Order: sequence, then C-alpha cells, then structure tokens
Amino acid sequence: MDNKDRIEEVKENDDKVVVSKNFIEQIIDKDLEEGRVKSIVTRFPPEPNGYLHIGHAKSILLNYGLAQKYGGKFNLRFDDTNPMKEKTEYVESIIEDVKWVGGDYEDRLFFASDYFDHMYEAAIKLIKKGKAFVCDLTAEEIREYRGTLTEPGKNSPYRDRSIEENLRLFEEMKDGKYPDGSKVLRAKIDMASPNMNMRDPVIYRIARMSHHNTGDKWCIYPMYDFAHPIEDAIEGITHSICTLEFEDHRPLYDWVVRELEYENPPKQIEFAKLYLTNVITGKRYIKKLVDDGIVDGWDDPRLVTISALRRRGFTPESIQNFMELCGVSKSNSSVDYAMLEYCIREDLKLKRPRIMAVLDPIKLVITNYPEGQVEYLEAPNNQENDEMGTRQIPFSKVLYIERDDFMIDPPKKYFRLFPGNEVRLMNAYFVKCESYVTDENGQVTEVHCTYDPETRSGSGFSGRKVKGTIHWVAADTAVQAEVRLYENIVDEEKGVYNEDGSLNLNPNSITILKNCYIEPSIVGEVPPASFQFLRQGYFCLDSKDSKPDHLVFNRIVSLKSSYKPV
Repeated sequence: MDNKDRIEEVKENDDKVVVSKNFIEQIIDKDLEEGRVKSIVTRFPPEPNGYLHIGHAKSILLNYGLAQKYGGKFNLRFDDTNPMKEKTEYVESIIEDVKWVGGDYEDRLFFASDYFDHMYEAAIKLIKKGKAFVCDLTAEEIREYRGTLTEPGKNSPYRDRSIEENLRLFEEMKDGKYPDGSKVLRAKIDMASPNMNMRDPVIYRIARMSHHNTGDKWCIYPMYDFAHPIEDAIEGITHSICTLEFEDHRPLYDWVVRELEYENPPKQIEFAKLYLTNVITGKRYIKKLVDDGIVDGWDDPRLVTISALRRRGFTPESIQNFMELCGVSKSNSSVDYAMLEYCIREDLKLKRPRIMAVLDPIKLVITNYPEGQVEYLEAPNNQENDEMGTRQIPFSKVLYIERDDFMIDPPKKYFRLFPGNEVRLMNAYFVKCESYVTDENGQVTEVHCTYDPETRSGSGFSGRKVKGTIHWVAADTAVQAEVRLYENIVDEEKGVYNEDGSLNLNPNSITILKNCYIEPSIVGEVPPASFQFLRQGYFCLDSKDSKPDHLVFNRIVSLKSSYKPV
C-alpha cells in the first residue's frame, strides 16, 4: 500500500471526481484530521557543496507542491554546517535552480548557520541533562568502539565525565583551546542499540574552517544529524520529508527533538530517491569531471544538474511533468532517461517554432531559376499549432540541403534526391536532379537540379506526385551557426560504473558541427530561445557560448522517442 496511490472518490455536484493521493498526502491528511498539526510547513534543505541535479528537483517540487496543496508554507534552507565543502558559488547556483524549477519560497530563505547559537545552547542543554559528553577518542577509536551490525559497541572511557567537566570542556572547545580532531561532543544514548546511528553519535566536532556565512566566529560545528532536526523544529516544519537513506536516522532525529523538548516537533517521512538510468548524479563524480576538464563546468549540457538541463534547453514545465509521471513511492526503482526526453518533447512540440536548418550541407543549384532572383515563400511556424501563424522564407537559385538527402546510387525505397529523381523542397517547389559535382576525393559538393515553377507550394498544383520531401535553406540569406549534438556521457551498453568504481564514459558524447546553415528567421533570437529544426530535433541557443556573431545551438533532444507513455 505504501508505494501505490490510494484512490478516493469525492462527490461533487453528483459527479464522481477521482482523487489520487500518495502515501505522504495520506499521512498529512491524518495529521490534520487528528489535530497534530494545524497548517503545513515543508522545506527543501540542500547542503551548498555542489550544484543541484535532477534528483533534487523531485524533492523541491514534492515539498513545494505539498505546501501549495495544503495552503501551507515552503522554506528554502541551506544546511550549511560543513564549511570544508561549502561555497557561496553553490549557494547562488542553488537559489537560481530552485526558483527556475518552480520552488517559490517567496521570502522564506534560511541558513542553518543562522542557528549556530541556538544549536550551541541545545548542546549545553543535553550536557546538563546528562545526555551528552565530551569524548577524547580519535575518529578511528570511535569506529572501533562502535561495534558491528552483529556485535554491540562499548562505552567510551570518557562517557562518565561529570556534567561540570563536560560543560567546561565543551566551552573550551568553542574557545579554541584544543586542536582539530582532539575532542568531540557525543550524544549519550545506547552503545548496544541495534541501530548504529544511536550508538553515542558525534554531534559536535572541532574544525578551524572559515564559514561562508559566519566567517571565523566558530571553530566547532554541529554534525548534520544533530543540526537538521533542530533546524526543522526552529522553523516550525511539520513534515520533514527526506529520502530513504535517512530512514535509519529517524530514531536519532526523533531523539534530538524529544530530548530538547520542542513543542509540536516535526515528523520525518522518507520517500524513494529518483534514480535515472545511465546518468551521473553523484557530486563527487561530477566534481571530478569538472576538475579534470572532461566537461566544461557543472552546467555542461551532458550532465543532469539542474543548471545543465536548463542550458541544454529543458523547461521547468518539462521537469515538473516528468516528476508527475514519476510519482512518489516508498520503494526504490529506476526511471528510464527516455521518459525525461518524452516530457521535453511533449512540452515543446506545440510551443516552439519549426524552422529549417541544414547541419551537414552540400549545395543545390537550380539551373533554370533566374539568376539573382529572391522570392519569399510562406511557411507555417508550427504545423500542429495554427495559432503560431506563418513566416516568410527567402528562396533563391543556390540552396543548401543535407548531404544524406542525396545519393548517387541509392538503395531501394530511397525517396530523396538521386540522378533523375524528383522531390519537393519543403514549402517550395518540385526539383529534379540533373547532375552532380564531386571533389578529388569523390565527395559530392554540388547537386544540379531544375525546378518546375508550376509546383509552388500552396498554389493548388495537383499534377504529378512525388514521394520525397526534403528541407533546405537559401545560401545567400542563411545564417551560419555551430551546432552541438549531445549523447549520453555514459556508455549506455556498459553502464555508469566500471568494476573499480570509475566512470564508464562515452568518448562520443559530444559532436560539434561548425558549418551549419539555418534560415534567417532566427536572427535576433537570444538564449534560451529554442526551436524544432525540421527533421533534426529540438535545439536551443547556448546560454554560455552563443553570441550574436557566433550562434551556438545545443540539441535538446532528437525527434524520435523510445518511451511510450502508459
């Protein structure tokens, strides 16, 4: 039942409306009905130690969506308790990503570091209650004393220090009297607990690190498992929604808020992470790709960080629709990347103009077309959406067509250009191949055709039929551009990781085409403008490298989909 939606029928004007509720909504409904909470407050609590990825988008939209659904509040809070890995750069990127993907936190932006004074006082309270002690064991000794999954741990020799001594030592830790790693503050719980997280966990450590928010004010910092429940309690979070790996941490979460005697303590609920096939989401791996120069930053379009997806040309709506399709579950499972591609195709297909672009050009010369003449042909901006209107496309004697739209010796059922064959130029005329020109290597450089002026598109011509239609751009007015074709950065046949844990990278994850030609309707467009290149796929102007005098397009997704919606 946990991982399946419950279906409720609600009568509304004598009509039945089916309402699907996931297991988290069922818990919230019960809490509201029983009066445990009066209003809902959720949060998204990233640690600013890297850029957000597609999995974080699920958490953002889940928490924000619940707050919206129940008329509650949504907080963005940075869990910035580990200055060793945190940077202002990451804070700024996360704020931008949360806003872009649709998590509207309004003015509810918080930092865990703003609560450091409160956390310090909370630690003092635990010491005074006999629930925390200063321990001099090294990190290695603490691990040895902890025991194993089958054997209980043993008490630290410092566990029975007096409250007075612990208060003095903890204050001296704060005042910088001890070197890093020489002492820690530990919760006093149960070294025989079957849950390893409850075996006197460390809740404060000494770390002389400058913090992005508090500077050098502190040389001791709280551990995540101690700080996180306190942050939730201070902010009045009603439901602390996290991923399944924190399920074993829930007893410690509950212990902290219980021992610190918070009124209306938050409730932790775990849900399954989003696992997307053949992608890299681990911050450590992404950082290595960035540091090694394999990608050109955290926003490289081959990655699935939110900033990379934005640069690639994905839209917030496509991410939101994807998360709706994924749903919320208590069971881990993997989602095919093709489903994410399906969502961006569905979002763009009725919104974006469809234009002609030639990515691997050869010239087509219409030998009987008047020299120097340019005419303008009308073409629909989107064949599936009449409301997008039409545009005028220049047509002239010399055009560019795709190299693979011409063959000297074609196979059967090849309906494009070859010697003696006739095709329609999209939105233009019939042309018939009369001859071709090759270079010294036998590569075709030009195709020579004649055109039939009676066959102009939209003229009502109903004479002979042709089986093939190809796209084109007029050579004199075409805009030259660079086009980047992206494939998965992972070798899909071998999987994400090698046996030694290294990444299985695809050496052909990017193809750069320097001499592409696009119809002039794109002039004046700026990133993140996107288009369907007819017969090619969906493309957007690159937000980092594209300039007015050097246009760079990223392929968002191809036209073909391997995903079939249920």
